Amino acid sequence: MKKIVFMFPGQGSQAVGMGQSFYHSNDEIKQIFTEADDLLDLPLSDIMLNGPQEALTATDIAQPALVLLSSAIDQLLKAEGIKPHAVLGHSLGEYSALVSSGVLSRNDALRLVRTRGQLMKDADPEGKGGMAAVLGLDETTIQSVIDEDKKQVEVANLNCPGQIVISGVKADIDALIAPLKAKGAKRVLPLDVSGPFHSSFMRPVATAFKKVLDDATFHTPGPTVYANVTAAPIQSVSAIKQRLEEQLYHKVRFEESITALIDEGVDAFVEVGNKKVLSGLVKKINRRQTIFAIEDTESFTTFIDWYREGGE
Repeated sequence: MKKIVFMFPGQGSQAVGMGQSFYHSNDEIKQIFTEADDLLDLPLSDIMLNGPQEALTATDIAQPALVLLSSAIDQLLKAEGIKPHAVLGHSLGEYSALVSSGVLSRNDALRLVRTRGQLMKDADPEGKGGMAAVLGLDETTIQSVIDEDKKQVEVANLNCPGQIVISGVKADIDALIAPLKAKGAKRVLPLDVSGPFHSSFMRPVATAFKKVLDDATFHTPGPTVYANVTAAPIQSVSAIKQRLEEQLYHKVRFEESITALIDEGVDAFVEVGNKKVLSGLVKKINRRQTIFAIEDTESFTTFIDWYREGGE
């Protein structure tokens, strides 16, 4: 049997129209979307399908939107008999991965990320925080620039060789652009997120969110779940809850997670959700990997056909 890894995207992958090909062609997906609207008492599916983008980008909307679409596509994949060898998510996508692995129900995950998003939004009500991708520098060089300039900025995501995300005060991020470029950065790109995520600014959020996690129902994972914080499998419910709390203010170690999975002899990486962000990262980590990105019915069919034909 093929070793398949499901990858689930995080914030920044939201876009108006996400999931529309599934929604308009599959009654099961339409029902899942409707149930999510009712659960959250929120016109989530309408915002996903019709916008506006500004509303969808708000972290308390983007988080449940991304988990809803990813978990719905995951359900369709499972209905085709496809069981992943392992799952992982990027940041928020870790919640979709936990749904896929049976740790959380979709409804519990949606409630959690809705609350998570609200807490994160409240942590930066004036929108002074942000994130940016630094292209072309390694972590050590980026950290040295941050330390030299004494800015309120931290390394947040280790995505792939030559792409590292920083997080902190927007004005300080802007002030670092010139010194980062002077050290060799090709570009410094602001991300479409609404806060300084995966930084110490989120520690108060983690403290508040811990109480929410403690009250939620978690189960032992089925397929292996790789944690963002450790870039290693997590097995116990207590460890999963701890990692989800830490994830709010710790680095996302995506590149290390992918490298570890490649070492396990994985046959294909399958991105489950909107856009192809993670697929692009995996290509930069190791171009020899077989990669699929399932964001619409066409790409879903392409992957299913490959899988049915033996994955050649």
